[in-house]
Amino acid sequence: MGLGYLPKAPGTWGTLLAIPIWWALRSLSTRDFGVAVLAFCFVAVVIAELAERIYRRHDVQKIVIDEVAGLLVTAIGVPFRFQEVAVAFVLFRILDMTKPPPIRSLDRGVKGGLGVVLDDVAAGIVACGLLHLGRALNGGWW
Repeated sequence: MGLGYLPKAPGTWGTLLAIPIWWALRSLSTRDFGVAVLAFCFVAVVIAELAERIYRRHDVQKIVIDEVAGLLVTAIGVPFRFQEVAVAFVLFRILDMTKPPPIRSLDRGVKGGLGVVLDDVAAGIVACGLLHLGRALNGGWW
């Protein structure tokens, strides 16, 4: 959709694109949402692979479908409400930008479209886990 061509923070713009997709899928059961996200991730790998062939470089900033996939993974089982969306967005962006271990090793060690998407999916899994842990410690969604 051209967000990767924006001059500032294309990954953040890509992550923002995931929010209306999350909203569109919000009425699905957690299982069906997860299946839709898994299917999206597979499509993202294919698109990222094709984009890498076009750009002839690994994980160029112009590819932002991986950020979309990552935030959607973060959103699995999370209600679509302002506070949860905001926290999910911030958690995912922090993890995606800082790439703490083992996310960093996925980013560096896996090549091709799978490598482009996998580190963002891993960041999404960690962010999703942290959201659900916060929910459990807080006695429900806040």
